[in-house]
This record gives sequence, C-alpha cells and structure tokens, in this order.
Amino acid sequence: MTEEMELICFQLIANSGASKSSFVEAIQAAKKGLFEDAKAKLVEAEEAFVEAHKIHAELIQKEASGEKTEFSLLFMHAEDQMASTEIVKLLAQELIELYRDKHAQ
Repeated sequence: MTEEMELICFQLIANSGASKSSFVEAIQAAKKGLFEDAKAKLVEAEEAFVEAHKIHAELIQKEASGEKTEFSLLFMHAEDQMASTEIVKLLAQELIELYRDKHAQ
C-alpha cells in the first residue's frame, strides 16, 4: 500500500470517527432536551461525514477512469467506518425525533 493510500484511509477513518462521535453527542444532547445543541452537533457531524464522502468519491472516480484502488485491511476498515457512521446517522435522526416528541409532552 502506498503512503498516499494510507493517508487517504486515515482521512476516511478520522472524518468518519469525528462524524460518528458528533452524532452520538447529538443524541446525548437531545436526551437532555438540549435540541439546539443537538442540532449544532448534527451539523458538525454532517460536515465531517461530507468530507469523508468527498474523499471516497475521489477514489471511486479514479477507479472509474481506470486507476485501480489498492485493496487492504486498512482500506476495508475505512469503508467499514463509513458504513457504521451512516447507520449511526440514521439512528441519531430517529432518536432525536423521539426525544423531541417525549420532551414536548
């Protein structure tokens, strides 16, 4: 694996991890009824996740143009982190809505 690909993988992992952490913090804020804080954390999470997606899209574009992407355990881990962040995002949105309904009662 090239150093460039390692750096790309670490960027994917770091952005996905930051995003996931912010989604969890958004849930925790909503649980306390702090919906403005939760909203801010959702924005923060989405920004980091968009960065991960941009990096990932560049890899896909390179492969589509004929440049093969080297597969490794590190790359598989980066892809896994992105997938799990997507799940956390969906759950965060649902949980925050449930907490919003609960606090409105």
